[in-house]
Amino acid sequence: MISALVINLDHSSDRLNFQRQQLANLNLPMERLLAVDNTDILVNDYENLANGWERKLSPAEVACFLSHKAAWQYVADSNKPWLIMEDDALLSQSVPAILHEIINQEDKIEYVTLETRYRRKWLDKASTDLVEGYRLRRLYQDRSGAAAYVLFPSGAKKLLDKAQRSAPALADAFLCCSYELNSWQVYPAAAIQLDQCCNYDLDFVNPFVSTITPLNYSRPEANNCVDYWRFKLRRVAAQLRMGWRQLSVCRQAEYVMVPIQKNDYEYKSDSSCI
Repeated sequence: MISALVINLDHSSDRLNFQRQQLANLNLPMERLLAVDNTDILVNDYENLANGWERKLSPAEVACFLSHKAAWQYVADSNKPWLIMEDDALLSQSVPAILHEIINQEDKIEYVTLETRYRRKWLDKASTDLVEGYRLRRLYQDRSGAAAYVLFPSGAKKLLDKAQRSAPALADAFLCCSYELNSWQVYPAAAIQLDQCCNYDLDFVNPFVSTITPLNYSRPEANNCVDYWRFKLRRVAAQLRMGWRQLSVCRQAEYVMVPIQKNDYEYKSDSSCI
């Protein structure tokens, strides 16, 4: 069985308790990975890390990227696949069966996202059956989402190699533009973040305030005019790369919303997790 590796901050004990109960209900083994706290990042280190993407990253966004990078290292060091989870991910009750089937696909996959986030994705028109109601489709272009994904050691090594050559980015953006990965999508999706429950008409209340974009969040501004234009140019280059990617796969792929099976989440209605 693929175990869950839950990224969690020391001060987010309520989130950790939520995941412990959720994963125990699903009979999934769990390990906790201590997340990087943005307050532990020195000012000079932050400035060196925050200015290499398409806009200036906030301290929390840098910390989130470093936390995922630590998870990739954990996968590489353990030499086995893990379900990497952020601590506000909500899982379908079909996840254990899906994971059991995914591990049998190790010869052809490196990264599988279980998540959807109410945005369209470029997926292969063909699919592979997993379990009843769920299939596996090749993922060519994603736009967001890093709350629940299976990473194999070969994929972890590719991500770590890229992180050595590239500046930090939003964690999900870094994953989405890692075209060197052999990436797949569980279809329908088997996970969402709690802040997406309303988009999928799930009757759950999100009890957690975002640790990345709290209520008083405002994006940091560029340090100077030169950085401002560097960010602009990087955004243009990223859009061009995405456009080329989409053109290169348009014959075998389709641009679709990834749904969920709502009834697979209804088992939580009587749970005290939420």
